[in-house]
Amino acid sequence: MTATTAQGAPPVRPGRRRFSWTWLGLVPFFVFAGLFLLIPTFYLVVGSFQDNAGQLTLQNYVDLGTPQVRHAFLSSLEISIVTAVLGGAFGFLLAYAVIGGGLPGPLRAGLLTFSGVASNFAGVPLAIAFTFTLGRIGLLTIFLKNVFGIDIYDNGFTLYSKIGLEIVYFYFQFPLMVLIMAPAIDGLKREWREAAENMGGSSAQYWRYVALPVLTPTILGTMILLFGNAFGAQATAYQLTGGTLPIVTLLLSAQLRGDVLNNVGLGYAMAMGMVVIMGLSIILYLWLQRRAARWQR
Repeated sequence: MTATTAQGAPPVRPGRRRFSWTWLGLVPFFVFAGLFLLIPTFYLVVGSFQDNAGQLTLQNYVDLGTPQVRHAFLSSLEISIVTAVLGGAFGFLLAYAVIGGGLPGPLRAGLLTFSGVASNFAGVPLAIAFTFTLGRIGLLTIFLKNVFGIDIYDNGFTLYSKIGLEIVYFYFQFPLMVLIMAPAIDGLKREWREAAENMGGSSAQYWRYVALPVLTPTILGTMILLFGNAFGAQATAYQLTGGTLPIVTLLLSAQLRGDVLNNVGLGYAMAMGMVVIMGLSIILYLWLQRRAARWQR
């Protein structure tokens, strides 16, 4: 006799779950992440606790406190913070001018296109471009000297210094800010401005009490992104200064490539220090992005 339910119908047996092959689409991602992220990170962590003879040691992390390494980290932090703040401020103002300034469509599209290209124009080509422009015999340098009688190098400026590197980084920092902030500014709801105007609020009050509080998490989060963008840059600085500028990426490269410094373990420990700084930046960025997303619901 077959068992029945309270309604008299036989119970429905759960069907066997079919095996899904859709997860195979993630295999290339996991292979890529394993080969180029997980395995290198494992070797980085292990190598940071080894000396040149392969023996376990904590001396590499102790050496992070030496004046040379400490100065390199401080210089990198200074360059990253300066370019992130100035690039973020200028980029925000430019994005506001593009979105809220009523620019003609072709000019707006052209400026956003330039921002997309400039934000990815870095490395050796960018350093060479600035050398041809602001080097000792660069186009702008000679123009200022011949036309206005101003020799910027006689006044203490040099492109191959920390200030010069900040100017070069600024070139790709503010376009990235424009690209990220333009959609955020464009996403401000028109109803908010209309409500502020109906209540007698001025444009300045609208930005102070409504728009800026809404945009602040996005602004700060993007500045953190700019900070990480500059902190991890190496090719531009190396090409521009020949590896002589004391920043952490160049000093790390010097430790690993086998020159007279040649302390691979210390280089790994410096890389771990960069990983910690970048990790904290990413965590703060994600937290700010979650706060910014509340206004997009």
